[in-house]
Amino acid sequence: MIINFIDFLKERLQSVKIGFYIAVAVMVVWSIVGVDTHHAHTWMEAHIPGFWSIFSLLSCAVFIYFARWFGSSGIMTREDYYDN
Repeated sequence: MIINFIDFLKERLQSVKIGFYIAVAVMVVWSIVGVDTHHAHTWMEAHIPGFWSIFSLLSCAVFIYFARWFGSSGIMTREDYYDN
């Protein structure tokens, strides 16, 4: 079931990317229009529109990059590792 869903998303990769870009844009617009920054906890919250949306997107990108680097640096091994 999950494999079929992943294959479905892979076949429509351009649409998935566009959907994520639209979702991020909606979050940024909502944080500009709908969030009251009068009681912000930090300077960045109060003065950078969409700070938490941008922060979370960049954090996820850094986490994915680190996980790929960590995996390729020695954790991932060939599939027949335990057969020998």
